[in-house]
Amino acid sequence: MSQSASEKRPWLAALLAALATGLGHIYLQRWRRALGWLAVLFGVTTLFVDPAALDALANGNAVDPLAVAPTLVVGGMSVLDAYFLAHAQNALDRLTPTEDGELTHCPHCGKELDSDIEFCHWCTTELGERDGASPTRADDQ
Repeated sequence: MSQSASEKRPWLAALLAALATGLGHIYLQRWRRALGWLAVLFGVTTLFVDPAALDALANGNAVDPLAVAPTLVVGGMSVLDAYFLAHAQNALDRLTPTEDGELTHCPHCGKELDSDIEFCHWCTTELGERDGASPTRADDQ
């Protein structure tokens, strides 16, 4: 399966977000969203986590997981957001016509199209002029 230069890997976005909150969103070039997750993480940590637990964690001492649970929950939500955001961004990119108006992926099944034929060879959707006009499936006619 070929991957376009703009297609992002959801698993990589999630891994980066797990390493550092906001990093997965930076990979997706969602700068404001990355800053938003950092702000939420800072706010939740400041409001709901005991500073003694943060000091113990920073020093490498054992910490009760419930003491830092709010920080872990926000970090986990950031990982999920980065993963699903990458999936959504890729799906939108597949359905958006190129600069010359051609579709690169089938609007019905989402699989990559062959530029030499006028229908999707995966699901038999007729593509007409390949300009993103409403497709019709051959078995629907």
